[in-house]
Amino acid sequence: MQRASRLKRELQMLSTEPPPGVTCWQSEERIDELRAQIMGGTETPYEGGLFSLEVKIPERYPFEPPKIRFLTPIYHPNIDGSGRICHDALKLPPKGAWKPSLNISTVLTSIQLLMAEPNPDDPLMADISSEFKYNKQLFMEKARKWTQEHAVQKNIL
Repeated sequence: MQRASRLKRELQMLSTEPPPGVTCWQSEERIDELRAQIMGGTETPYEGGLFSLEVKIPERYPFEPPKIRFLTPIYHPNIDGSGRICHDALKLPPKGAWKPSLNISTVLTSIQLLMAEPNPDDPLMADISSEFKYNKQLFMEKARKWTQEHAVQKNIL
């Protein structure tokens, strides 16, 4: 019951006061399955892209973090080919930083920040991480290319 009322409140807040560049909504009739979209930040290789995410709310929420993954392919050292995200806010302590005072909005905002500022020291994708560290120009080119191919909405006539 606590989970349902909290989720309702959070979804209400997300629809009336969404963080800049972030949208989130309920998927079909299930309150525990959400969809989100994050706009790629300006002056990042993801600029102009719209990235879709799946948000699954566990039974023990808010005492357990939501399970979030990218549905849109993204070239990033902290996000793997399945869309899984390596981020402290998505893990329970002691390895993670999730706490019940966090919410879906703050987590989506922190993922948006991670897109703008990758953490190459805690990678899911070691090859992309070393590229980010040692050949940033190549990383930026590939990330831009992936964004153009997978995240930019094409106008179809």
